[in-house]
Amino acid sequence: MLRTIACQPPSPMPLTHLLYLHGFRSSPQSTKARLMAARVQARHPTLRWWCPQLPPSPRQAMEAVLAGVQDWPRETMAVVGSSLGGFYATCVAAHTGCRAVLLNPAVHPARDLSRHIGEHSGWHDPAQRFVFTAEHVAELRVLEQAAAAADTARMFAVVAKGDEVLDWREMVARYPQARLRLLEGSDHAISGFPEYIDEVFEFLLAG
Repeated sequence: MLRTIACQPPSPMPLTHLLYLHGFRSSPQSTKARLMAARVQARHPTLRWWCPQLPPSPRQAMEAVLAGVQDWPRETMAVVGSSLGGFYATCVAAHTGCRAVLLNPAVHPARDLSRHIGEHSGWHDPAQRFVFTAEHVAELRVLEQAAAAADTARMFAVVAKGDEVLDWREMVARYPQARLRLLEGSDHAISGFPEYIDEVFEFLLAG
């Protein structure tokens, strides 16, 4: 007798590695980065967490990040990025095929940051100063081409209409297939991020 056995859909792969990328002038000491790190430590202690301090050079930043995740398992890693870090996260996703969460991601960083060429101080440590140059803008243009290949269907975008730095309409249009949480107000920093962190981890852990 021939028996028909129902095939069950494969279970989602567990999340084993999580990368967080901060924004322009920011650091691993940002509020969202610290909230994410605390959640990992409290509820997912076996998860490998990495939130590096990124250099001003976009090329060097991406080289360092991709070298750091070179041996990470593609199916069980994910990346979260805020603002410019959201753009970098898109680049990582394009390179690895991993899941990505984007928090008010920069969509046209070369265009927007060309207005910020010059010397800057770190947001969380004003004593740390760096120079952002025209060469760095050119590096962003190169990375924008790489980011265009990312599969937006494997992404979750949290976008605030109240973002005072970036245009929410551009962000929504850039990630047409992504799961979207569109906030009616809020701000660039997503000050109410604790309200959405459960949804972020739900997406990350769903596989």
